[in-house]
Amino acid sequence: MVSEAPLPEWATEPCIMGIDEAGRGPVLGPMVYGCLYCARSYQDTLATLNFADSKTLKEEKREELFENLKADESLRWAVDVIDPRELSSKMLKRNKINLNEISHDSAIGLITRVLGMGVLLTEVYLDTVGDADKYRIKLSERFPSIKFVVAKKADSLYPVVSGASIVAKVTRDRALQEWVLEETAENMHRKFGSGYPGDPDTKAWLDHHKHSVFGFPTLVRFSWGTCTSYSKDMVDVLWESDKTDEDGGSNSSGKRQLKLSNVGFTSSKRKTEEIESSAKGRCKFFQARKLEQLTHF
Repeated sequence: MVSEAPLPEWATEPCIMGIDEAGRGPVLGPMVYGCLYCARSYQDTLATLNFADSKTLKEEKREELFENLKADESLRWAVDVIDPRELSSKMLKRNKINLNEISHDSAIGLITRVLGMGVLLTEVYLDTVGDADKYRIKLSERFPSIKFVVAKKADSLYPVVSGASIVAKVTRDRALQEWVLEETAENMHRKFGSGYPGDPDTKAWLDHHKHSVFGFPTLVRFSWGTCTSYSKDMVDVLWESDKTDEDGGSNSSGKRQLKLSNVGFTSSKRKTEEIESSAKGRCKFFQARKLEQLTHF
C-alpha cells in the first residue's frame, strides 16, 4: 500500500526515508513495515511535527499524527503488510526463513518500490534488526547510491523513523480492528486483546479458539513459541504412506503410518536428493509410472 497522490516535484531532489515496523512480537495478526520519505531539505520542518516512537503515544494521538502526515504534501509513505499465514509459512518451511530475514526483505522491498517510483533516495534510516553493521552492509551492497544509518531506537532518534513508526503502528491497529475471521466455527469472537503473548485477553482467546486437529484460526502465527504450549492438547496426525525397504520394494501391507516428524523434516538436503533420485520413499503413483525428478531437459 502506498499513498496515492502523484509523485511530487520535490521527489526529484535528494530525499530521506525512515523505515520501522509494528507487530514483530505479537502472536496474532500481521507484521507491518512502514516507511516515510521526504526531501532532505524538509528535515528541519519534520522535526517540528511532534512525531515520536509510536509505542510512547496513545492511540488517539497516533491516529491524529497519521492523518496529519497523510495531509502533508511534503511527505509520502508506504507500507508492507505481512500476513500471519505468510509469517508461519516462511518460518515453518523446511528451509526456514527467520523473522530477521523476513524483516530485511520487507525493508528492501519498500526501498525498491519507492526508488521504482522515481524518488531520489539518498539517505535511509532504520532500526536495528539483528547485527547493525551486517544489516547496514547488506543494504549498502544492494543500494550503493544510498547512505544507510542503522541504529538502536532509531524511532526515537530520527523524526523520519518516528513518522514511519506511526504509519506502521496505525496500519497494523486498523488491520486488527477490521480483521475478518475466515473460520466459521461456533462461538468464535474477536475479543483477542492486543495480540501480544503476555496479554490475558490474548491468552484466553487462544485457549478458547484452539482446535485439537486444525490448531488455531489463520489470524494466529503458528510459528510462535506461544503456540507450542498448546500442542500437548493436540492430537497426533498420522497418514498412510508407501513403505519402502532399502531396495525400494514394498512390504506385505504396502503401507505404514507416519508422523510429520518422520517424513524427512530433519533429513539433510543431500540425503533427500538421494532418496528422490533413486525413487526410494517415493509415492507408489510415481514408482509405477517410473517418473523421476529432472533438473535438466
